Amino acid sequence: MKILVVDDEIQILRVLRAALQSSGYEIVTATNGADGLNRFLEVNPALVITDLAMPEMDGIALTREIRQRAETPVIVLSVRNQEPEKIRALDEGADDYITKPFGIQELLARVRVQLRRTLDREDVLSQPILRVGDFEMDTSRHVVRLRGQEIRLTPREFELLLLFMRNPERVLTHKMLLRSIWGPAGLNQSENLRVLVAQLRKKIEREGSAAQYIQTEPWIGYRFVPLPE
Repeated sequence: MKILVVDDEIQILRVLRAALQSSGYEIVTATNGADGLNRFLEVNPALVITDLAMPEMDGIALTREIRQRAETPVIVLSVRNQEPEKIRALDEGADDYITKPFGIQELLARVRVQLRRTLDREDVLSQPILRVGDFEMDTSRHVVRLRGQEIRLTPREFELLLLFMRNPERVLTHKMLLRSIWGPAGLNQSENLRVLVAQLRKKIEREGSAAQYIQTEPWIGYRFVPLPE
């Protein structure tokens, strides 16, 4: 399985190549976004890992170009002071992010999650009954079951959970969620989104425990974990 790694730091490329190859992946590298796009078109990788700050074409522009052509998962690498750029990359279609410095085991875990999502995505989108982790949803009858028990949701709650179930383990930004649920004119509905997430959490999370299924990514959005550890 091919993974494209794009970073202008040669040492980072070497570390990522060694770690990913040791896990059985075939690695293709590029040192800037423009070269990364060319390599993407040449090899059609299963996954892309890209830095944000790069010459010629940055990671945000690269993500945008990839997303216009394919649904290939993209993981962005960022440093902590790149928070606005990280959010922009996620809004452009990146699937996840890892903050530098990062542990190799965390990276490999994120890679496995995204590759598993790719394998499952086509089946999930094509079936009227979605089964993802602890959740089962009948989209035609608007019925949702959590661990076998039916839960009653409002139309907006159902729409939000459907969006989460179609994007498990993916970071969904506030902007993406607002646009998907309320349309282009809904980008100023941030408070409504917080209320909607809180309402859905009350119905699916275990009472008295920290949120497990809908996890908050501070200042960015939410990540749906359908089968928490």
